Amino acid sequence: MRFENKVAIVTGAASGIGRATAERLAAEGARVALVDRNEAALAEVAASLPAQSGAWFRALDIANEAAVEKCVDDVVAHFGRLDVLCNNAGISGGDYSPITDTRTEVWQQILSVNIMGAVHFTKYAARVMRDQRGGAIVNTASVAGVRSGAGGNAYSASKAAVINLTQTCACDLGEWNVRVNAVCPGLIETGMTAPVFERARAAGKEDKLGSRCELRRYGRPQEVAAVIAFLASDDASYVTGQALPVDGGNTASLNLPGMKV
Repeated sequence: MRFENKVAIVTGAASGIGRATAERLAAEGARVALVDRNEAALAEVAASLPAQSGAWFRALDIANEAAVEKCVDDVVAHFGRLDVLCNNAGISGGDYSPITDTRTEVWQQILSVNIMGAVHFTKYAARVMRDQRGGAIVNTASVAGVRSGAGGNAYSASKAAVINLTQTCACDLGEWNVRVNAVCPGLIETGMTAPVFERARAAGKEDKLGSRCELRRYGRPQEVAAVIAFLASDDASYVTGQALPVDGGNTASLNLPGMKV
């Protein structure tokens, strides 16, 4: 019950890592506010959580700063405080074209959600945490933000920006005992990565998924959620400004084609 009497906002909570994180925090005693664009899915997630979580949800576009500000205000008005922010919402854009062919609109869309969405929520949540003299923010970045080959140009750049935002915000907020960290998931089966899994299964290559990781498998949302919960908890009270890969060892080696048997 590491989050008993604590309040958490989880963005991207309708599915995948966000849903798993909401479930993990609620199971450990948190009262949770769920944010996503998919209102019907949010309602289903909220109904599935333990009653003590008091699950509250809001459908919004995290790229809309005014909507984010109101959301944070409403969460604090409803629960009375805010202790944890999990910036998990994000999009891949589905564009893997080379830099010479990537449309400007793709860059703008991905950056507006993946980086500016995290900026907006951090800006307003951190004000509350600053006044409380304590809190924890955990951003979902990606191994794509660490090295190439795990995502398209715009997606990878946005996740690298999330890692840097994590570091700069940790420096900004440390004096108020507000910690900021990030997780960098590798290949995890979620709605975002569904096309990758569908193509592999259709081609009879499901056994190849995650085979280039040191653990030789892909990950589950619950495995990422467990690390997010650690970073958000008092167990990580002296950890801030870090970006922790949760990738089966994918970033531990050069990971070049043909290097692993």
